[in-house]
Amino acid sequence: MTQTAADEHHTQVTAEELAHAFEEETAPADLSRYAVEDWVTLAVFWGMAVCVFLQFFTRYVLNDSYAWTEEIAINCLVVVVFLGSVMCTRMMRHIHVDLLYRYLPKRAGRVLALAVSLLTIGFFAYMSWLLWRYTGVVYRERMVTINLPRNIVFYSVFAGFVLMLVRQIQVFIADVRRGYSVLERPAEFDTYGV
Repeated sequence: MTQTAADEHHTQVTAEELAHAFEEETAPADLSRYAVEDWVTLAVFWGMAVCVFLQFFTRYVLNDSYAWTEEIAINCLVVVVFLGSVMCTRMMRHIHVDLLYRYLPKRAGRVLALAVSLLTIGFFAYMSWLLWRYTGVVYRERMVTINLPRNIVFYSVFAGFVLMLVRQIQVFIADVRRGYSVLERPAEFDTYGV
């Protein structure tokens, strides 16, 4: 049966009670769960935001846009994506499908979860190797609108994959010690970060 607006009952709150609700003590911000790469990602994100604002301002307000702002913003976005993925790897927040694990026997689910983690480690190792080789091929390329080497972006992506590899190895070790992973018990990881 659906509830209509006429069926809803709300408790009346006075303005004074509402004002006191904002006076509650809040816990201090916990920044300990963030790693160095998270702060670097945040700095690059703000650099990208400044470039996008500068592009908007010069294009639509001054009617004379700086061409380099778009290329720098795009490259910053690439760096933010791959360095931000390190945080997702560390906190086990990448997209995953855990439905199958509900129907598998615990032992089979455990073996499959460890296999998935090892496969992920292999993927990050392989991508790191490929990017290292790729940067060796295109090391002389320069950006189009500003005279900077494109290696800045390529090495940042390489660093992102190497850090994801390291973080996934840490997650794997933690999963082995704990006896279960996020795939097997996703509810245990709702507020968890390694």
